Amino acid sequence: MQQPVRIAPSILSADFARLGEEVRAIDAAGADWIHVDVMDGHFVPNITIGPGVVKALRAHTDKPFDVHLMISPVDPFLEAFAEAGADTITVHPEAGPHLHRTLQAIKALGKRAGVSLNPATPAKMLDYVLEEVDLVLVMSVNPGFGGQSFIESQLGKIEAIRNRIEKLGKPIDLEVDGGIDAATAARAIGAGADVLVAGTATFRGGPDAYAANIAALRAS
Repeated sequence: MQQPVRIAPSILSADFARLGEEVRAIDAAGADWIHVDVMDGHFVPNITIGPGVVKALRAHTDKPFDVHLMISPVDPFLEAFAEAGADTITVHPEAGPHLHRTLQAIKALGKRAGVSLNPATPAKMLDYVLEEVDLVLVMSVNPGFGGQSFIESQLGKIEAIRNRIEKLGKPIDLEVDGGIDAATAARAIGAGADVLVAGTATFRGGPDAYAANIAALRAS
């Protein structure tokens, strides 16, 4: 059930001094979702934003907020990000002791639930939870910083997860994040991805270039 490709610009690469304007600009430029990377300096080696910023940005767009929580422990923060306006909340299997319970908690908050797999995290981590999720996010770089190069080995993981989704027969989004540009986007889509997270490739060149950048990714 591979779905039409959606583009989810990552605001990690936006100008943080004018985030509201940046979100409005990528919305107008044709973004399908807004990807929000939340990092705690503990689970990953960087610190970004919290639920207060997500709440502040919510008024700037009606596009879905695709919130990727790279924080541990993650469970105590689910409610805050749900209330801040997240539409999808994605967590890592390593970010808490009970992944299935965490996914149930996200669903109980009325949100779409996602699981993210780091480059060294195998597809088999989805065993026994795939039927519970709405999205799988494959990290094609080690999380923490933007501007990294695509890790080729993740193409095989994307293919393996696509096969699992097709076998299950549920419309689960298969998202890829890290080192995405026109060339790697085409390869990720060919492997089975249907949502592309792009930071540098979207925000390169400033607001006047955003529409062309998103169009180039979509054309791939």
